[in-house]
Amino acid sequence: MERSSGILMPISSLPSPYGIGTFGKAAYDFVDFLEKAGQRWWQILPVGPTSLGDSPYMSPSAYAGNPYYIDLDMLAEDGLLKQEEITACSWGKDPARVDYDCLQGQRLLLLKKAADRGIARDRAAVDLFASENTDWLPDYTLFMALKEYFDGKDWMEWPDEAIRLHRPDAVAAYREKLAGQVQFYTYLQFLFFNQWQKLRTYAKEKGIGIIGDMPIYVAMDSADVWSSPENFLLDEENVPVKVAGVPPDYFCEDGQLWGNPLYNFEQMKRDGYGWWIRRIGGAQKLYDVLRIDHFRGLESFWAVPYGDKTARNGTWIKGPGMDLVGMLKNWFSGMQFIAEDLGAYTPELIQFLDESGFPGMRVLEFAFNADEESSYLPHAHIRNCVCYVGTHDNDTIMGWKEHAPAGDIAKAIDYLGLSDREGFAWGFIRGGMSSVADLFIAQMQDYLELGSEARMNTPGEMYGNWQWRMLPNQLTNGLAKRIAAVTKLYGRSRRS
Repeated sequence: MERSSGILMPISSLPSPYGIGTFGKAAYDFVDFLEKAGQRWWQILPVGPTSLGDSPYMSPSAYAGNPYYIDLDMLAEDGLLKQEEITACSWGKDPARVDYDCLQGQRLLLLKKAADRGIARDRAAVDLFASENTDWLPDYTLFMALKEYFDGKDWMEWPDEAIRLHRPDAVAAYREKLAGQVQFYTYLQFLFFNQWQKLRTYAKEKGIGIIGDMPIYVAMDSADVWSSPENFLLDEENVPVKVAGVPPDYFCEDGQLWGNPLYNFEQMKRDGYGWWIRRIGGAQKLYDVLRIDHFRGLESFWAVPYGDKTARNGTWIKGPGMDLVGMLKNWFSGMQFIAEDLGAYTPELIQFLDESGFPGMRVLEFAFNADEESSYLPHAHIRNCVCYVGTHDNDTIMGWKEHAPAGDIAKAIDYLGLSDREGFAWGFIRGGMSSVADLFIAQMQDYLELGSEARMNTPGEMYGNWQWRMLPNQLTNGLAKRIAAVTKLYGRSRRS
């Protein structure tokens, strides 16, 4: 990767009049802003549908797109909605926060109106889209139709055992019975990918690449687990034996109990890791670079007994390591990867990352522990890494300033030469930009110098996350010029 920089900005955080960011005008405006600011990359969070807790890392599909991101104004321009239908809905009272309760009912009702008007008109294009996505679309659309049919229950609680266990006769019968809803969910994916590909093409024309984010695990209540339980560590009733998490760490003294089913890597290896090939192939349709979340889980993973209330009692189990990663590198030789390698380093993890050749991450918010020397300090960086001020799991840098130990803040001030004139956040940005790391990423919130109210996620807390939104007037030409200047100064500019 060439020396460059980018901005982490979730799709959901873009401005829009309709409750959540979309692939509409504000997304194109953000691409224009990135170009003016001399950036080469737009990093986003996972774009899959969300479920309990509204987390993009807990989706009913590893492939599908979030229908919330389908832009309503574009649907109106296409004749699929009437403007008065859109404006008649309430989208929440605070434009700086996503109100998921407002979205959940009204958004799908509007999209059903759009589908009623568009399915017959777009039949040929939808059929072509379906034929190009046969490895995941049929199972996902039936899964969503079944979720609706069974009043939103998790698939493990569906009362019909035959369909719960994905038996072929039951699958065929329900596919016929729920054909209308299957068609609706197919059309939503057609709309999502159509709008996304237009936006991605526009970004490419402007010289902006998209960095996507792939959660290492999938949700238990997902089409992926329901349709292929043999790829997961489940018992004969398709109940997990152990589930995913991480041990106690900086973020949480009880560890993090994610609850995702763990992979049956022995089974996956038997067919040449076909499940992973299909999954990365799906990501390749969306992104130019893929960040693999919790990359260390491929070297060894924390397995917690199913039913435990915390992650404390887990154990480490060896993962497939380079057997899987080497295969993926060969299969997807034209795709670039970033390894999220945060957490406690072990000799095995260091060796695994080195053998993979993937750039790891260096987060500046973790660099300034007053009591020890850190490899996250800029002078200790290597070229083959990505320097972040902070990620979606961190506080904003201004929030960090308010809550970090006084000694850590003092060390940062001394090391980075921070001053009131430059601004605390901008001093961190300068420090990251000057790093030898090939790629530097900062959250949009840090360029805007926002506090903890703009934090995206607090690990270990299920509710109240993923809500921050940027206001329409916060992207200014002056801000773009200031970002462009520091980007050019440190040799990361698109034009340098």
